[in-house]
Amino acid sequence: MATDAAAHPRPGSRHPRRRTAASSMMGLLGILKKFKSQPGKEMRILLLGLDNAGKTTILKRLAAEDFAQITPTQGFNIKTVVSDDIKLNVWDIGGQRKIRPYWKNYFENTDVLIYVIDSSDSKRFQETEMELFELLEEEKLDAVPVLIYANKQDLSQAVRSSDIADQLKLLNIRDRKWQIQPCSAYTGEGIKEGMDWISKNLSR
Repeated sequence: MATDAAAHPRPGSRHPRRRTAASSMMGLLGILKKFKSQPGKEMRILLLGLDNAGKTTILKRLAAEDFAQITPTQGFNIKTVVSDDIKLNVWDIGGQRKIRPYWKNYFENTDVLIYVIDSSDSKRFQETEMELFELLEEEKLDAVPVLIYANKQDLSQAVRSSDIADQLKLLNIRDRKWQIQPCSAYTGEGIKEGMDWISKNLSR
């Protein structure tokens, strides 16, 4: 299955400190441990965002897989983690404009929405804001917690997550739990912290 572009390594990097993928995987396992008293439970995380935001790099890091060669996702990727008869499925859907109308085919039974933003591409903030708030108006995603990864913070031109929150008017989100988490899919910084937030706020 093809994967999503993240353009790493790249000019303008803030000389990132790499982390092992294990810490991100522990974040997924932490979510599963939260529901260890519910054997047979299946959870679903939906991973969305514009093309080139870095969604698949995040997914591969969460799955402790190599992400050296990344190409744009033309359909979807799915990763499954199982522990103690509890299954966690993470769905990564392509973000190209022609694919976005098909996002709605994957909304059913979503427990958490992860929305990924390219912090270094401020020219697309208005577009990503529009897509995000359209998602939040979807009936099948009603009250679903949303984690917003402000990705590519390792780049010198990256906008701070607090400024992104202001520009995207995230404080207007009042019908669900939400969090914006600065991160770098390339270095791993901030990924586990986002997973920890999901673990604390996940409910069905």
